Amino acid sequence: MTDRTVVLRKGKDKPIRNRHHWIFSGAVESLPEGLIDGGLYPVSSHDGAPLGYAYFNRKCSIIGRIVSFGPGDPFTALRKNVQRAIAVRNELFGDGKETNAYRLINAEGDGIPGLIVDKYDTTLVIQIATLGMEKLRDFIVETLVQELGPASIYEKSNLPSRREEGLGDKAGFLFGGQVEKVFIRENGFDFLVDIAESQKTGFYLDQREMRKLAGSLASGRRVLNCFSYTGGFSVYALLGGAVRVDSVDISGPALELAKQNFRLNGLPPEEHGFIEADVFAFLRGPVSDYDLIILDPPAFAKRKADVRQAGRGYKDINRLALQKVSAGGFVLTFSCSHFVDERLFQQIVFEAAAEASRNVRILQRHRQASDHPVNIFHPETEYLKGLLLYVD
Repeated sequence: MTDRTVVLRKGKDKPIRNRHHWIFSGAVESLPEGLIDGGLYPVSSHDGAPLGYAYFNRKCSIIGRIVSFGPGDPFTALRKNVQRAIAVRNELFGDGKETNAYRLINAEGDGIPGLIVDKYDTTLVIQIATLGMEKLRDFIVETLVQELGPASIYEKSNLPSRREEGLGDKAGFLFGGQVEKVFIRENGFDFLVDIAESQKTGFYLDQREMRKLAGSLASGRRVLNCFSYTGGFSVYALLGGAVRVDSVDISGPALELAKQNFRLNGLPPEEHGFIEADVFAFLRGPVSDYDLIILDPPAFAKRKADVRQAGRGYKDINRLALQKVSAGGFVLTFSCSHFVDERLFQQIVFEAAAEASRNVRILQRHRQASDHPVNIFHPETEYLKGLLLYVD
């Protein structure tokens, strides 16, 4: 131990030995005098065994987050984790001809807590969630430039977790030339991504495999894409043979970008519906004759305290969709709320089906795309869950 070491209480080192990244405040026996919030410090067990290095923030209940396990240099470990993350995506996407947009670093899922990096062709978009990672920003940018040579790196750090960390939002280019919109390919289809004026980092990359599933179900069907954003599911459905797709979103600019994405893929937007409306209100109206309804809402529960209210929202939206879908139709429904786990989500959909008085069967279960890995030692990185439902 050194006078800079954070020491854990007796018996509180097991999670770290099991390679879990979080240190809760109640697990800490002592902090070094003069600890600087956001700084990197060595961590040891009660009996002095070195456990790794973590950054700390006394404002948070998760007071520390491990960036490297064991006594080795934390910056070397961080660089190796970036390299490992890149290697996995190269295995998944090869030369990038079919898909050149994907999550490059998925926080604890890739062993780098507090950091998201998404790749849109030659532009990287990063999100920093914690004070500790904020202080490592320059090192991360330097590493990404050395390893990938991107044309641009844009930061879009507007996550709710930053409030607890004592941070405000931050946005802007950190490296390279400034670009407003980027053309990407996903499974051979073309999309336009607005880097700055968009939700999340620009595109819902975690739904890539589910968009492909929707396309495989769409042939000959009338499709309703709720919370459609920039039309990803809609494009896949039409290219999969849907006879009509209606896209509903509360954002007019998102729908305009969806129309551009239709045109990029040779689809005439004027032959389909783009409806600027609240989805709940739309589904309560005279909606009928859809035999595939897609529900991909934003997270209704951003905090644990929101779960009860979120459950009501999820039940309401699923009940409405189950009431409206044609007999023999499909509902593809999702929740991206981390605090609504898979078991609770299925219970909510069960209650929605009972209230809708429809006979419903689960055909498949789904999770986030493979470039959003879940660390087996840190299962909290799992958040997206989905159900493919068949409705009699």
